[in-house]
This record gives sequence, C-alpha cells and structure tokens, in this order.
Amino acid sequence: MEMFIVVFVFMLTVVVLMSVGILMGGKPIAGSCGGMSAIGMETACDVCGGDKTICDTEVEKAQNTKENDLAYDASQK
Repeated sequence: MEMFIVVFVFMLTVVVLMSVGILMGGKPIAGSCGGMSAIGMETACDVCGGDKTICDTEVEKAQNTKENDLAYDASQK
C-alpha cells in the first residue's frame, strides 16, 4: 500500500508540473515540426483527408481572425 501511495503522489506531481508548464507557457500544445512527413512517411490526415491546402487555409484563417477562440470546428470542410 505504501508503494501505491508513493507512485500516486509522484504521478500527481508530474501531472501538476506539466499543467503549470502549459499554463505558464501561454501557447497551445502543438504537434511536432512536420509530423509524419518529416520522417518520410506520407499519411492521410484525419482532419484534412490528405489535402494539405485545407490545413494551410485553416492556419491562415486562424491568423486573420481577431477572436481568441480556444477551438474551432474541424469537421466542416
């Protein structure tokens, strides 16, 4: 039982520290630079369905929008 408590407290501490790091960072969590294509694996994206221009237009729309929305509806194309 003591080991469970030690591991639980350790994991809770890790989660809290990661949360504080995200909150203090001020920017949203982002994917890796290039994703799968950076390592030479071309796969279809679940959001864009393989059409890379959709991702580019979504990024441009987000940059041109004055609102600071936390999310957007990616299911509408």
